[in-house]
Amino acid sequence: MDINMSKTQYAQMYSEASEKTKWYITIPKAFVIGGLICTLGELLLNAYSRYGLSEKNSGIAVSVTLILLSAVLTGLGLYDKLAKHGGAGTLVPITGFANSVVAPAIEFKTEGLVLGLGAKIFIICGPVILYGTLASVIYGVVYYICGLF
Repeated sequence: MDINMSKTQYAQMYSEASEKTKWYITIPKAFVIGGLICTLGELLLNAYSRYGLSEKNSGIAVSVTLILLSAVLTGLGLYDKLAKHGGAGTLVPITGFANSVVAPAIEFKTEGLVLGLGAKIFIICGPVILYGTLASVIYGVVYYICGLF
C-alpha cells in the first residue's frame, strides 16, 4: 500500500471498503424503535400518575424505571441486540446514556471492583459530567457579569 496516495485513490479505496447503508430501512427502524421507547415512557408516566403519584414524581419514577430497564437489558446482553436493529432510535437520551454507562462497567468487571468496574464506569459519564459542570459555571459567570450592567 502506497502511503503517498492521492485523494482520488483514497476515496476509491474508502468506497470499496465501506459497506453501503440501506438508509431506507435503517431510518424507519430507528424511528419505530425510538418511538416505542418513548411510548413506553408515556405509558409508564400514565400508570404512575394513575396510582397516585404527582406529575413531577411520576416523571422521576419514569426516568428511574427507564434507566433500570436499560441497565438490566444491557447486563443481559439484550440492549445491544435491540440497538443492532434500532440504531439511533435506541439513543433516546436516558436509555442510551444508561446503556453507555453500564456497558463499560460490565466489560471491565474482570479487572476488579476498583480498577475495572469503578474506573471504567465513568468512561462515558465522566466527560459529560465534567463538561456539563464546566458549561454551567461559565454560564453562571457570564450571567453574573451581564447582571452587573
